[in-house]
Amino acid sequence: MNADALQVWSCWHVLTARPSAEEETRAPHLLYGHMAPGAPYSVGHWLREVAPLLGAAERPIIVGGTGLYLSALTEGLADIPPTPAEIRAEADAIMAKAGPGPMLDALDRATRSRIDTRNPVRVQRAWEVLRSTGQGLAAWQDETGSALLPRDRATTLLLDADRDWLADRIDRRFRRMVAEGALDEVRANLDRWDPGQLWARAIGAAELVAHLQGQTSLEDAITAAQAASRQYAKRQRSWFRGRMANWLRITPP
Repeated sequence: MNADALQVWSCWHVLTARPSAEEETRAPHLLYGHMAPGAPYSVGHWLREVAPLLGAAERPIIVGGTGLYLSALTEGLADIPPTPAEIRAEADAIMAKAGPGPMLDALDRATRSRIDTRNPVRVQRAWEVLRSTGQGLAAWQDETGSALLPRDRATTLLLDADRDWLADRIDRRFRRMVAEGALDEVRANLDRWDPGQLWARAIGAAELVAHLQGQTSLEDAITAAQAASRQYAKRQRSWFRGRMANWLRITPP
């Protein structure tokens, strides 16, 4: 089962490194590429999809790099009301005009200490929760219910790759993605491109869009996408240290 927030989108296969057709013939693969661009999706949606699958599979294997999904699965998720459309629009407008800074400044201290403050998506989500409910995200998390799959009922494994080894692999992988059709994949989505949409946050998409729109060379777009990927890996490592410190760590050869 997929636990990657970007591999759920039907428009991205190459760019999000989804399993190949040959790999999918080896075992059932679920929750990959099943969401149309523009559809609402969140960790709450994902948990609701995972819940019936856990009981149906003899030995479910859940893989992916979205730490929030895995932590919510094994620790529980606060039952936060959906964000009203007008507050989401207000948040989008603030982000477009001033970036995440004003929203980050508005958050309570407890929430700021728990979220990845360098991740604009997490900052905006926390601001929306505070704005729409009057209660900080941290307070909601403190009221979290039971987990779908508590850690004592699962084998929790964390691939802990060397930073330099991973950076080199990231750079080589993105060039391979371009060679295997990532640019064509992005081109196919140009007509509906909207950087504010969840599906548009695939790493490398914005950089390749900029190239296709004549704003930058392909080489510069590749370099920028590689840097964005390395930054994401850095944020993942921070999450792993803070929220998955007790998982069994495995170092790739």
